[in-house]
Amino acid sequence: MPHWGIWIILIIGAYLLGSVPASYLVARARGIDLRKQGTRQVGSGNLWRMTSRKYGLAIGIFDFAKGLIMVVIAYALDMDIAEQVVVGLAAVVGHNWPVFLSFHGGRGAATTLGIVIIVPSINDSTALPAVIAISIVVLGTVIVRSSSLPVLISAASLPATYGAFQTDIAITMTFLALFLVLVIKRLTAQPMREDITISKKQVLLNRFLFDRDIRDRKAWMFQEPIEPQELLEDND
Repeated sequence: MPHWGIWIILIIGAYLLGSVPASYLVARARGIDLRKQGTRQVGSGNLWRMTSRKYGLAIGIFDFAKGLIMVVIAYALDMDIAEQVVVGLAAVVGHNWPVFLSFHGGRGAATTLGIVIIVPSINDSTALPAVIAISIVVLGTVIVRSSSLPVLISAASLPATYGAFQTDIAITMTFLALFLVLVIKRLTAQPMREDITISKKQVLLNRFLFDRDIRDRKAWMFQEPIEPQELLEDND
C-alpha cells in the first residue's frame, strides 16, 4: 500500500478512536447524562464534577492517550512530524465531534496535550514549544484559578513557537490547525440558551476566552439539568 494510503487509514482510525465517548459511557453507567448535567460537556472535567475524581482522572488519562498513541503509531510507520500531528489532530476532531454520539463531544484539551508532549519526545525536534505551552497552562491556571483562558493562550503559542524554532512550514500549519479546531469547538459547542440575557456577541466572546456562555464560572459549571425535550431540540 502506498504511503499516503496508510496515512489516510491512520487518520480514519484516529478519528474513530477519538470518537469513543468514554466520559459519556462511564457517566451513563451511573445514571448521569453529561449532555444534561453540569457544563453539559462530554469530557473528563464534567465527569469529574458530576461523578468523582477517580473516574474523571481515569478517563482524562484515556483521552490524553488517544492522540499520543496515534502519533506514536504514525511515527513507527515512518510518517514525518507534520503527518504525525495530522493523525493526532484527527483524534482531537473525533473527541470533539464523535460519530458515536451524534457529534456531541468534549473540548479535546487532554488529547491535544498528549500530542504536544509526544511529538518532540519521539522526533528530532525541539521541546521548547511544548515546554512553553505546558508552562502557560500550569502557571496561568494557578494565577487565574481557571484553565480555560490559559489553554487558549497555550494552544495559540504552539504555531507561533514552532514557526520560530522550526523551518518546516507544514509543522507550523498543523499546529495552527489544532488551535483552530479548539476555537471552532468553543464557538459552536452548544446552541445559545434562551435564559441567557446577554448579547450573542458577548456570548461568543465568552466562549472564545472562557469556554462558557457566561462569565460566572460556578454558575456555568453547575447549571440546572436540561430536560429531555430540550436535549432533543438542541440535537436537532
